Amino acid sequence: MNTYKENDLVIYTDSEGNRIDTFVIFDTDTKTGLTHINHFNLKVKTGDLVMHPRAAKGNAIPMADMLSFNLFQQLKDKFTQRDQVKKTSQALVLYTPNTRALLAKAS
Repeated sequence: MNTYKENDLVIYTDSEGNRIDTFVIFDTDTKTGLTHINHFNLKVKTGDLVMHPRAAKGNAIPMADMLSFNLFQQLKDKFTQRDQVKKTSQALVLYTPNTRALLAKAS
């Protein structure tokens, strides 16, 4: 399985055969094999991605100016916070008052 790192410049091929230049927001998840890309904020199989030829020439960062880089960082922070909220919400569901009472009876 190919794995892609954050900021890798890649070409995504969608189900219709369209090839789209994009970049990786988060690394390839080794458990699921999915890579989080910038194009429509998709998580795609690594088989749908190929390293962009520009990346081989040393132009691996897809952002040529500071504004693009800042926008990328804001996008990444947004999804990091969203994931954190999901994890926190799931943890809160596990420890409801009923669960605590059941755990107290079990011990």
